[in-house]
Amino acid sequence: MTSDQKTPVCVLGAGLIGGSLLRAAVGAGYDAWGYNRSEAGVRAARADGFDVTDDLPAALGRAAETDALVVIAVPMPAVASVLAAVATFAPDCALTDVVSVKAPVAAEVRKNGLSARYAGGHPMAGTNESGWAATDSELFRGAVWAVGVDEGTHHDPWIQVVRLALDCGSVVVPVVADEHDTAVARISHLPHVLAEALALAGAGGGDLALGLAAGSFRNGTRVASTAPDLVRAICEPNAGALLEALDETLTVLTAARDALRADGSLVDLVEAGHDARRSYETAERWEITDIRPGDHDWLTRLRDAGRRGGVITRDLS
Repeated sequence: MTSDQKTPVCVLGAGLIGGSLLRAAVGAGYDAWGYNRSEAGVRAARADGFDVTDDLPAALGRAAETDALVVIAVPMPAVASVLAAVATFAPDCALTDVVSVKAPVAAEVRKNGLSARYAGGHPMAGTNESGWAATDSELFRGAVWAVGVDEGTHHDPWIQVVRLALDCGSVVVPVVADEHDTAVARISHLPHVLAEALALAGAGGGDLALGLAAGSFRNGTRVASTAPDLVRAICEPNAGALLEALDETLTVLTAARDALRADGSLVDLVEAGHDARRSYETAERWEITDIRPGDHDWLTRLRDAGRRGGVITRDLS
């Protein structure tokens, strides 16, 4: 396949991420269709002119007939059953996902014998809304899209996933599953937990506290307005890495509490936190240009590049 040819795309799950991906793929010129379990979601998508069905075997049958890229876009609790359907109706299709954890998804992919055609993915984009009504074709514009370079990944499905991510307006970061999950525990899943705790602290101050709340509270608690079941589906499958990050944060907060009690000072926490935020703001990306998928050691080289801040902004094939 040449770089100007677009693989058909079958998106399984038309919520915020899957539905936005469907919109973005169609907007980028892909032949794309989707499946959604919710009849209301199907009706809403169809009303907006998108080809979405509640018939999973039919959606996958079409994928098999057209050699489409299948995208798993359901919450982690539903991944196993959807992958079982993929194994039955479209086992030879290239496969990816947009789930917020990678190692548990990869394990389910292996159980269903689909690893040879799989390259995991995770667009680092979203809102606190959910469902088709929240979808946005521009959601991934300028976002980072993690794409797996785990041992055994084949270059053909990997290239298809990267092309889709780039065509949706993202930049790609190559990463292995375990390292991805460790990282997102700190910068995605832990913020969900802290937002819930901060929302509780604010509400504990009663009407006066909530009436005085402004930007810092609003921004710090934004993701606490996400549907609780979705937050659990995002965070709980990554419990091991999240527990490690949470324990580390509790140690930091305990030290800050003890210093405030003993000395009336938060200097250590505030200065370290300020420096850490500056590190985030000044972090530099560099473009990966000299690694061709399928060449000797391409996975190893991409893993190393991703760890060092390398990103992919154009088709490497």
